[in-house]
Amino acid sequence: MRGGVVTGLVLVVAALVVRYQGPQSAAAPALTPSTPGPAARLTDVHAGLLYGRLTAIDGTSYEGRLRWGRDQEAFWSDYFNGAKAGNPWSAYAAAHEEQNPVEIFGFTIGGRDHGNSLRRLFLARFGDIAHIDAHFRDVQVRLKSGTVVALDRFAAGDIDDGVRVWDITRGIVDLDTRQIRSIDFLAAPSTVTAPDRLRGRVRTRDGAFSGLIQWDQQGSIGADELRGRTAGGEVRLRYDSISSIARSSPDTALVTLLDGSEMVLSGDRGVGHNNRGVYVDDGRYGRVLISWDAFARVDFTANGIGPAYDHYSPGHALAGRVSTRDGRRLTGRLVYDFDESETTETLDAAIAGVDYNIPFSLIRSVVRDGRGAPHATVILNDGEALQLERTGDLGDRNAGILIFADGRERPENVLWADVAQIDFFDSAGGHRGEAPQLESASIRHVGRHSASVDVEVTHATEMVRVHPRPHRRRIPRMRRVRE
Repeated sequence: MRGGVVTGLVLVVAALVVRYQGPQSAAAPALTPSTPGPAARLTDVHAGLLYGRLTAIDGTSYEGRLRWGRDQEAFWSDYFNGAKAGNPWSAYAAAHEEQNPVEIFGFTIGGRDHGNSLRRLFLARFGDIAHIDAHFRDVQVRLKSGTVVALDRFAAGDIDDGVRVWDITRGIVDLDTRQIRSIDFLAAPSTVTAPDRLRGRVRTRDGAFSGLIQWDQQGSIGADELRGRTAGGEVRLRYDSISSIARSSPDTALVTLLDGSEMVLSGDRGVGHNNRGVYVDDGRYGRVLISWDAFARVDFTANGIGPAYDHYSPGHALAGRVSTRDGRRLTGRLVYDFDESETTETLDAAIAGVDYNIPFSLIRSVVRDGRGAPHATVILNDGEALQLERTGDLGDRNAGILIFADGRERPENVLWADVAQIDFFDSAGGHRGEAPQLESASIRHVGRHSASVDVEVTHATEMVRVHPRPHRRRIPRMRRVRE
């Protein structure tokens, strides 16, 4: 349960008293259209923009470029999140006898409250979403794979932020969350004008990441503003006027502009300890969130475009082999942490102030580094191996792995503490995958004071037949807290 009866009643009453005010026409924000060179194609400029057809509760349809919350997510690689209304895999959680509670004199001792422990948050790239239906009590999100996820309308999530639409006939229109009935995501046509997207190289105390950037989890286009204070007062700087930002203290940063001038900036959100972190879409890892404590410097580079909607292929069922500490090997369709079941979902863990959201499609293996070890090893398809902290999907709160072996209706349930290694298999349409051959991978530690070691990664060589069972919801987890 998420709270008491009183809390639930308050939320319901609050929802009932929301008055429909109609879509609000908005003054055009200060966006600078990008100007392609003579050889540039329009499709190269705008393909990465969010675009869709939004239907309001009064039946009015709006189509055009979209930006969530008016000044937040604007691109297909950005993430949509919310709280799941339930967990379809929770029926398999009671398979372990040691989890069963004992009731004495009306009090429950031991066991797990699966209603709470298996609650999950939802996270998906906009490029992986086909359609959203907004209802009074829940929000139905249909992925490109056909999977439908039900989100709790009374819990915090991106649906609460509303949407700005650059409608192709009406101009710029802002719609509040309660005015939205549905959204169909579409590839942007060639008539859409695109703003410049932030791109750069972000250095941390332990390494560097390159790619598309969201500063403070929000600023993502050149016309967005970095706000802060100098000795002379408050300033607002467009990101496309900035060359670099370097952390100079826990609460200040040295900002260098394109004209070579410099200023020391402080502030509650743009720079300093209240900065929520810097997202970088690094193709090696998916997406990382770099905390202010780990951040050292960003150098902005040429304007980014970002992947188009058609770049994101539908996800497939996870398949692979789980090796246990007692020597068993179980092969079949997988559900990781009673949560992730498709290749587009992410494994989430951290190291040295950097949170990784790695799509399972990029992961070859997960190796636990022994009981009590502070790290686990994630080996990517290209052979790179990361030692990440035992947090998030690699932590002790991992609920375990479900394996639907040999097409069985009920899965094997392996506790996380019993897992030695997981090898993920490639799949074609989610029905068949072939494991790679036996090989070794060298682990690259990304912690601050660590040394390289080697680990042998073994893989099955047999063909694996996967029988996905239809399900209504998928179960990711995350992350970002709205303020």
